Amino acid sequence: MGFIDTIFAKAKSDKKTIVLPEASDPRTIEACAKILEKGIANIVLIGNPDQVKAVAPQWDISGATIVDPKTSAKYESYANAYYELRKAKGMTLEQAHQTMLDPLFYGVMMVKMNEADGMVAGAINSTANTYRPALQILKTKPGTKLVSSFFIMVVPDCEYGANGTFLFSDAGLMENPDADQLSEIALSSAASFQNLTGIEPIVGMLSYSTYGSAKNPLVDKVIEATRLAKEKAPDLAIDGELQLDAAIVPSIGKSKAPDSTVAGKANCLIFPDLNAGNIGYKLVQRLAKAEAYGPVSQGIARPVNDLSRGCFADDIVGVVAITAVQAQEA
Repeated sequence: MGFIDTIFAKAKSDKKTIVLPEASDPRTIEACAKILEKGIANIVLIGNPDQVKAVAPQWDISGATIVDPKTSAKYESYANAYYELRKAKGMTLEQAHQTMLDPLFYGVMMVKMNEADGMVAGAINSTANTYRPALQILKTKPGTKLVSSFFIMVVPDCEYGANGTFLFSDAGLMENPDADQLSEIALSSAASFQNLTGIEPIVGMLSYSTYGSAKNPLVDKVIEATRLAKEKAPDLAIDGELQLDAAIVPSIGKSKAPDSTVAGKANCLIFPDLNAGNIGYKLVQRLAKAEAYGPVSQGIARPVNDLSRGCFADDIVGVVAITAVQAQEA
């Protein structure tokens, strides 16, 4: 069973409720219909019911719940709750009422108030707009210092990683993490990989250097991040700094880092910055024809995930399934 089929099966086993606030977009409606048909999740769409049903009437969304903030019985209590969360930041009650008319904020408040288990957006909204309400209302997961992101990469006919399945992080959010932040990304990524795949994470901290083959502050950051991660999670299989080939190719790992228990076996690849991570995942996606699932967020108290504005309906289906599995863990 492939990665996404495994995720679909996990999502179906303990069905969660996911909010899709971009109900004015036809791709969202198509995705909603497919999710309901597959039984992956319960879906809440945000918007005026008549208008939502008219967006793409060829798709059956009769099984979805459609919530209009303007007429919702929960609108007043949500606005008051949001005001209490943000009044120390200067939020007025009037502003809170206005903000709760925004589908993104209303959707996240549904998650906060346990009316839903997660949210997926970004087909028509920027990453900043998608994550802003999540960070304001849900904040970070207890014990987690920061929010980062990852991609699950499934490379066809690949003998490396977990039979061609890898986690790449961070390839979507953290531009230039310092050593401590990089260590936190590694720990979150290991937990995410374990949760989604059921496979033991083996974490490679990537650099252009292996075990001191180059001397530079860029390398030093990865060395320090590895030290911190090992200190925080002594039982985690993690090592660095490793070049990409040393991290995933057994023969090269044995040659360049013979004493490493990770070299040549890594399935979680932690990139030193967003330049490297984003370029890396796109290279693998395009040249190796890999399936790329993400960016998936990690570190938010409850799962909220972003979509590419160029996404297809099937991409939304996949991200909703991943979000549902994250919600099971949460």
